[in-house]
Amino acid sequence: MKLCCSSPMVPGATLTAKADLLKTWGYEGIAVFQPLETWNAAAHRELLELEARTGVKPVEFVLADDVYGKAMAADPVERAACRAMYIEAAAVCAEIGAVTEIEYEYGAQNPLPLFDPFAQLDDAQHDAFVAFYREVLGVVAGSDARVLLEPINRYESRYLNRVVDNIRIIDEVAHPNAGLLPDLFHMSIEEADPAQSLRDAGDRIAHVHLGDTNRLLPGRGHLDWDGVFAALRDLGYDGYVNLECSTSGDPAETLPAAGAFLRSLMGAGTS
Repeated sequence: MKLCCSSPMVPGATLTAKADLLKTWGYEGIAVFQPLETWNAAAHRELLELEARTGVKPVEFVLADDVYGKAMAADPVERAACRAMYIEAAAVCAEIGAVTEIEYEYGAQNPLPLFDPFAQLDDAQHDAFVAFYREVLGVVAGSDARVLLEPINRYESRYLNRVVDNIRIIDEVAHPNAGLLPDLFHMSIEEADPAQSLRDAGDRIAHVHLGDTNRLLPGRGHLDWDGVFAALRDLGYDGYVNLECSTSGDPAETLPAAGAFLRSLMGAGTS
C-alpha cells in the first residue's frame, strides 16, 4: 500500500507546493480536488508535470463545482453540466493514469432519511445510471485510468449507500476500468462490519478513502483501524490509501503523524 493525501488538506498556494510538502512528510501520492473555476491550461500543465517535478504522483483527480453529484438530477441543465464535468475529469485521468469517481447523487438530503435506510434504485433509475457509468468508462477505456463507484452514506445520497449495492453495478458493467472506491467514513455509518465489507469487495477495490467515524484523521474516532488494514493486507491490496478528512489541527504536525500511524498499520504483522 502507498500513502496519499487529498489536496484541500495540504497548505500551499499551488499544487506543486502542496506536493512538495507531502513528499517531505512521507506521502507518495496526492488526490487532486480541483475547483472547476480554476481549471485551465496552466493548471492542466502543472498537473501533467507534477510527478516529474516533485516525485509525488497525482493518483486521483476530481473536478469540483456546485453541480457535482447531480449527474442524475431531474433538472436537465444541472444534469448536463455535471456529466460534462465528470467526463472532463475522466479524460484527464486517462492522460495521467489516475482514478476518479462518480456517485448516483451527492449532497445533503432533505428530509433526512432517519427511519428508512438503503433505498433501492427502481429499474429506470438503475438502467439510466448504468448507461451513464458505461459512458464515462468509455472515456478511459484502453488507459490505466479507472472510474470508480464510491458508496455514500444515506445523509448525502438516497441510493447506493452500501458496498454491496455498488458491487452489483460494477459486476454488471464488467469493464476493466471500473472498480470500487470504499470510503471508511461513509462505511462507518452504513456497514455493520467495515473490515468484512472490504473483504467482500475483494479485488474490485481500486482506491481507498480514509476518514474516521467523525471524519477526522484515522485514530481520532472509533473505527477499528487494525481490522481495516488487516483486511486490506489479507486481500493483497497494493494501491493507494488516501486521507480525505479533516487535518484535525496544524497539518504540518498532524499529517506527518497520521502518515506514521498509517505506515505502522500497513506493516502490522510483517517481519
